[in-house]
Amino acid sequence: MNEENIWDHAVCSSVKKGPADCIMIPKIIAALKKMKKHEAPCLSGLVAEMIEVTGDIRIQWLTNLYSGIMKEGCIPEDWKSSVVLPIYSGKGNPMECGSYRGIKLLEHTMKVVERVFDHSVRQQTDR
Repeated sequence: MNEENIWDHAVCSSVKKGPADCIMIPKIIAALKKMKKHEAPCLSGLVAEMIEVTGDIRIQWLTNLYSGIMKEGCIPEDWKSSVVLPIYSGKGNPMECGSYRGIKLLEHTMKVVERVFDHSVRQQTDR
């Protein structure tokens, strides 16, 4: 958990000017299909199964939420907090901190928006 990642500062993309792209419903549906079931909730208590049972309402709700994030240029305050749980790796002495790895619990709706934004950015930079 205490390792630093090295970045080589190699960026091969030009700056995109103009308004942000709209969040399209097919992108949200694709991101929702990738959600893992039976994962621990974060601080809100919302899990993937709860989002799934809302049916078609979830698509419109998420589209409105993500479009608002794009328009405002900021994420909800709740998404700025997370919980890190130490999980024993199964190796070494369980009494030593180095025998654990950190698992970060994130809001499930944030995971969906990250997938949507990641897909959009990768499409624009892979050209």
